[in-house]
Parts: sequence; structure tokens; C-alpha cells
Amino acid sequence: MTSLFKLIFAFLFFLTSAGLFAQTFQADLIVYGGTSAAITAAVQAKKMGKSVLVVSPDIHLGGLSSGGLGFTDTGNKAVIGGLAREFYHRIYLHYQQDSAWKWQKREEYGNKGQGTPAIDGENRTMWIFEPHAAERVFEDLVKENQLEVHRNEWLDRESGVTKERGKITEIRVLSGKIYRGKVFIDATYEGDLMAAAGVSYHVGREANSVYGEKWNGVQVGVFQHNHYFYDSISAFRVPGDPSSGLLPEISQEPPGENGQGDHRLQAYNFRMTLSRNPDNRVSFPRPDNYDSNRYELLARVYATGWDETFWKFDPIPNLKTDTNNHGPFSTDYIGKNYDYPEATYERRKEIIQEHEDYQKGLMYFLANDPRVPEKVRKELSHYGLAKDEFTDNGNWPHQIYVREARRMIGDYVMTEHDVLGSKEVPQSVGMGSYSLDSHNTQRFVTPGGFVQNEGDIGVHPKLPYSISYGTLTPKKEECNNLLVPVCVSSSHTAFGSIRMEPVFMILGQSAAAAAAVAIDEGIAVQDLPYEKLRKVLLDEKQVLEN
Repeated sequence: MTSLFKLIFAFLFFLTSAGLFAQTFQADLIVYGGTSAAITAAVQAKKMGKSVLVVSPDIHLGGLSSGGLGFTDTGNKAVIGGLAREFYHRIYLHYQQDSAWKWQKREEYGNKGQGTPAIDGENRTMWIFEPHAAERVFEDLVKENQLEVHRNEWLDRESGVTKERGKITEIRVLSGKIYRGKVFIDATYEGDLMAAAGVSYHVGREANSVYGEKWNGVQVGVFQHNHYFYDSISAFRVPGDPSSGLLPEISQEPPGENGQGDHRLQAYNFRMTLSRNPDNRVSFPRPDNYDSNRYELLARVYATGWDETFWKFDPIPNLKTDTNNHGPFSTDYIGKNYDYPEATYERRKEIIQEHEDYQKGLMYFLANDPRVPEKVRKELSHYGLAKDEFTDNGNWPHQIYVREARRMIGDYVMTEHDVLGSKEVPQSVGMGSYSLDSHNTQRFVTPGGFVQNEGDIGVHPKLPYSISYGTLTPKKEECNNLLVPVCVSSSHTAFGSIRMEPVFMILGQSAAAAAAVAIDEGIAVQDLPYEKLRKVLLDEKQVLEN
């Protein structure tokens, strides 16, 4: 009898692993991802009467918007409409409640980050917020719209996408569940569904020659922010002695020729939420593998008299900060993410842990090492990790800042020419306005033996610009029922502006509207009658052009 049970068990296991006995779910639209774009997409689909399932690798919804990026990069707020604007309106309403101000008086914080009545009318907005407040808004949207969200479900990237005649028919996740739909949206930061579906994409920087651009590719000697070494600092362990070897966190690879394409990505970090309230802060932890010598380069920066430590400790409500990278050596872990977009889930976890160890070690170094100026250590003693944020993750953000990963090569490729206004953008589905913004991609040794960063650019458009519908759609012959509102079809430089959270929400909503119209028409997403989509978007208060 025991052998019979073993045989039955083995047979059932075979059926499950083969997908014949797996749980199967079906909806008009399947949204893969848990980002801000994923939630706005799902809400829009529901508003248009479509059934929708959100299949989220993440447990916490909202991506970076609820993961520490509370000091929103907006650009021109007037071009942020639709559900994105609704999100920031709900943030405003949250902070109108007395209960939202636990660690600070509302009048002390003032009206930082609030939209003006002239722009917002009755629907006032607030663009600066705490992570838990943002997550609450996303969860409210899920509840109010009765969205079905399957969390902690990871796409089987090897064989989990089934296609027939150019359409995705179903996707399978690692737990064995199967999701079938008419249209699919990849709303992840990594573009995993897009890649698994066989859609063309690019990782890294294109050469300037590819799209006739100026600001793509290697940019040695271009310093448009304050994230470079102002002074000549030796790259070697013993200053001036190459035989002593390089200091930690410096690449031995040559930087390449200006304008040349490469595999390098702008750096990732965590947007830490720090607290200045002694009753709501946790001291910076000392990582188990802490080595103060890896921060020797920063000690040398301080020795030159550099004094910009707290320039990006941006204040958010309740005596907290959204702390971002600033300066030549900061929270960006430069050059350590190149393999992240294509890496296995296991390797990505390692990369994320490496970033966490680096950044926690950096904060511990700043707070405790005698090589750090005393006034810096004294000021930092008033800060700690916010005790009431990310409470299930040791008060550390649950989302690493994936500034850039894969970028689709789709029906229309947005380039810096579109963003900077030198050409007309067809079939607008939303607008952007932020600068062409890239963080550093590498830290290298100059011919003179000094250390320098490369890749940091910030070129401002003169006016807000439209984003083409073609940036959301793959080439029709590759897949005709997939939309991609995050890893959009754009060059590295254009993506530097598009990659802002409000824009991702805008594009998520527009992608779902397009999906609904395509379902109603029974056509490929590339064959969509744009005027029908345009009418829907305008009715939904999206802003499409200047």
C-alpha cells in the first residue's frame, strides 16, 4: 500500500509540474508587476469594465513610490494627469488628517511639496510623503476597485510564457499557477515578461551614432551635477603608488571613448527613510561583513574639505527624510549592477544584498569612523532609520532603486530628440518633463592616476514633451498583445527623463486603456485606432500635449 501511495504521489507531482494539475486563473487583462504603474493599470482596466488580475512578484505594492522615493521627481506638475494626479491628491488628503502627524506638527512642516490651487483647483495635491502613506494609498485603490492581486508570484522566466500566432496566451509562475488573458502588461522595473516573450530590448548605453544623439554613450569629462571628484585624489591604496593596487570601489577597466556604447548601467541604491525624532529612530546597524577600508576613498574626499554630506537628506513629513545619493562617493553603488537585468532571481538577490551591505556599511562608517569629520558624525547622530517604516524588513526599504534595466526596442523608440523638443512626437499617451537624468555608471582611474566618476548627466528640456504610444508596444511580429509601460521603448538618454514614478503611473494607465480598447475591437495592440484611445485618455484627464 505504501508503494501505491508513493506511485500516486509521484503521478500527481508529475501532473502539477507539467501544468496539467495547476491552478489556472483567467482575466481579460493580466498585469505582471507590483509597481505604481501596475496598480494604475489595473485600476484603469476595472474602470473600463474589464476583468483584471495583478500578478505581483512583490508583497508590498507601489514599487519605489512606496519604497522610499517620497521626494517625488516631478518636473512640470501641470502635465501629470489622470490616475497619477489622483494618487498625489490622495496623498494630500492623507496629510490633511491630524492623525497623519505623529512625529511632527503640521505647521512645522508647512506646505512643502503641495500643488497650488491655481494648478490643482479643488483637487489639491501633495508630492512629498512617507513610504507607508504611499503604500496605504495603493492598498486603498486595490480595495476600492476590488482588484485581485496575487503577491509573491514570480514569472518562470525560462519556460513560463506560452505564445500562439504572436500572442501570449498564458504565463506560468514558479509556484505553478497559470494566468491566461487576452492582453498582458509588463509593469516590472526589469522587463522580465517582455524578455521572456521574445521581445527585442537593449541593456546599457547605445552609442551616440545609433540614434544621432549627443548625451548617450560614454561621457568622460561631463560633469552636470555635483557627483564627481572636485579634487585630484589618488586612486591607489598608497597615494601615488600604482604598485599598491587600487582602492576599493574603483574599476580597473578603462572608461571607453566618449560617445561609445557600452554595457554599463546607471547606479542603483536604496532611498533610505531616516528619522530625526529620537523616539522614532533606530541606530545605523553595523553589517556583519563591515570593512571600514572600503570607504577609504570617502575619507580622502573629506580630507579635501568637502562638505556636502547632507545635501540630499530631503525632508518629508514627520521629521523624516528621503535620503538620496549625493557627491562623488555616496549611496549609489557604482558599477555593481551591470548583470542585474539579465541575472537569475538568485543572482539578483545577491546583488540586492551586496547593495544593502554597501549602503549600511556606508552609513555606519559616516556615523562612527574617526576619519569622518566630527561635525558630520555629530549631525548624523540625530538621524537613524525610521522605526515605523519598512517594519517587516528591519526598517530597510523593500525595493532597490532599479533606475534602469532592460529597455524595449518597440514600434517607436523615444530618443533625446523627442525629449528635447527637436521633433514632433506622434500619438501621445502622456507627457514627461524631467531632465535627461543619468546617475554615474562607472568609477575609473584617469591617466594621471586619479579617481573619477563617469555617466552623470542632467540636460533639461525647454518644455514638457509627449510620449508616443509606440513606446508601449513591441514590434507586431514579436508580440501583438503585450504592452510595456515601464521598460519602455527608448534610448538610455530619453529613459533618463521618462523613468520618473509619476510618468510610470501615467503610462500604466494609458497602457491599460489601450488594452481595453484593443480587447473591445478584437485587434492587436499595434493596430489600435489612436483616435479612440485618445478620446478615452482625455476623458480620463490625461494630459497629452502642451
